[in-house]
Amino acid sequence: MIYLDSSVALAYLLAEDRFPPDILWDQPLVSSRLLECEVWNRINAHQLQNSHGDAVRNLIGRVAMIEMVGPVLTRALQPFPVPVRTLDAIHLSALEFIRAQKQSVELASYDERLVAAARLLGIAEWSESQ
Repeated sequence: MIYLDSSVALAYLLAEDRFPPDILWDQPLVSSRLLECEVWNRINAHQLQNSHGDAVRNLIGRVAMIEMVGPVLTRALQPFPVPVRTLDAIHLSALEFIRAQKQSVELASYDERLVAAARLLGIAEWSESQ
């Protein structure tokens, strides 16, 4: 299963220079409910609701969401191997929650700080060449 970070979702939605290959969308995708907030925040900030709203809803609809429930938020309050930003703490906590359920998960992200922190937790990065 692939944990989808907002950096990859937004790169896809906004057709940025770097965007994920089509094979990513054939994988089982999971993320924190935070993904939905982050994506809509950027779409709204750029006033792209009308032109991109359907694409956002379709993308979000394909992702299994981990709710920001007690165990996820409790873990986010604890230290990580390196200092992390608040939202990254929630994403990393969701990743650890998935792994605690004995699920294999890889992180799809273009955010180098998030990827580096995930590596220190033993979380593999999804490779576009897979």
